[in-house]
Amino acid sequence: MANSYFQFKQFRIEQGQCAMKVCTDACVLGAAAYLCEDTRLLDIGTGTGLLALMAAQRNPTIRIDAVEIDELAATQAIDNVRASPWPERIKVHAMSLAQFAGTQPEPFDHIISNPPFFRHSLRSPDVARTTARHTATDTLSFEALLAFTAQYLTHSGRLTILLPPPEMHHFEQTAALGSFFPSVQLELHHRLGSRANRHITTFTRMPVATKSHSLAIYTDTGSAYSPEFKALLRDFYLAF
Repeated sequence: MANSYFQFKQFRIEQGQCAMKVCTDACVLGAAAYLCEDTRLLDIGTGTGLLALMAAQRNPTIRIDAVEIDELAATQAIDNVRASPWPERIKVHAMSLAQFAGTQPEPFDHIISNPPFFRHSLRSPDVARTTARHTATDTLSFEALLAFTAQYLTHSGRLTILLPPPEMHHFEQTAALGSFFPSVQLELHHRLGSRANRHITTFTRMPVATKSHSLAIYTDTGSAYSPEFKALLRDFYLAF
């Protein structure tokens, strides 16, 4: 069973009420996404509030909205934000993305998401976990995410997404139909020499040559964190 909390250097994530717990992939997304030029950020499907809190730590002036459809997870995210050093810069919205669009928010410089991605696998009997892990027309499809982005991302803004490689390929095809194109892609490997199991890709409205990078979480033996992973998460993980 996952711990009921995850302690970072500057904040704590309580996660007992969330279907999806803190995971390494999401931590890499939160640490690797380019945020230096952003003033307004949206975290879609915030869950525990992890990505929003990591962004607040990394960029001291950024204002963050975080949307979460699951009521229990949203409540936990609100509590995590209130207990953090940055409650005045993060606002959690307990609603669907469609409902949030109905509030007509101001455009965002950057939208980040670790979205539902298992489109064809067996669904869990746990409804909350299914909502968090599977795309569905009544929760958050790739098309709905991209339609929202097209309307509420600034012209020069960025969309950064975390997905497994097959799902990222599907997302890229769908994004191209809406004139969003990959500009930077980070291939995430469990250990050095293994096949990539996640892609973190940033999309922009301007087609450019994609800059590709790779990161291994562990060394080739899998017995120790890689130096590159430790450098990326040094500001967050207590172990580093």
